Amino acid sequence: MANQKNMTKITEGGRILIPVEYRRALNLEVGDEVVCILDEGEIRIIPRPEAFRRAQNIIGRYVKSRSLADELISQRREEAHNE
Repeated sequence: MANQKNMTKITEGGRILIPVEYRRALNLEVGDEVVCILDEGEIRIIPRPEAFRRAQNIIGRYVKSRSLADELISQRREEAHNE
């Protein structure tokens, strides 16, 4: 489906209808959350799980520990022990 183009209109309240082929290709259902990105004059609509996966990949490049929660718990336990 790369580079497929489709016309749609902006309706009342700024709503845009996402063509059915696009929703099917992205497995989007009514009520699903998407992330809208304004980038160089374009609006990109990304399913929330995909945006989350991309963010994890970016953070993963800079963070050695994969579990920030475990790291935080460890730090809190150490602080409590030192009090």
